[in-house]
Amino acid sequence: MSDDNNAYWRANIRLVTWCLIIWALVSFGFGIVLRPLLSGIRVGGADLGFWFAQQGSILVFLALIFFYAWRMNALDRQHGVDEE
Repeated sequence: MSDDNNAYWRANIRLVTWCLIIWALVSFGFGIVLRPLLSGIRVGGADLGFWFAQQGSILVFLALIFFYAWRMNALDRQHGVDEE
């Protein structure tokens, strides 16, 4: 593999890693571990920890999907492997 291919895959893996860290922090961290700390904050009639466990983690996951697609398109163009 060339250095450019290695740089492309390093950037790709770094992006995937950060997306997974954010997803884990929001779904597991905010929804389960930090739920007692977030219980005093109300959102839409429920406490914030419950909201993250039921809806917030799903919305963040969807946002991460769109962010990943957008960022990978830019990364593909940068490394010359984009679709024409």
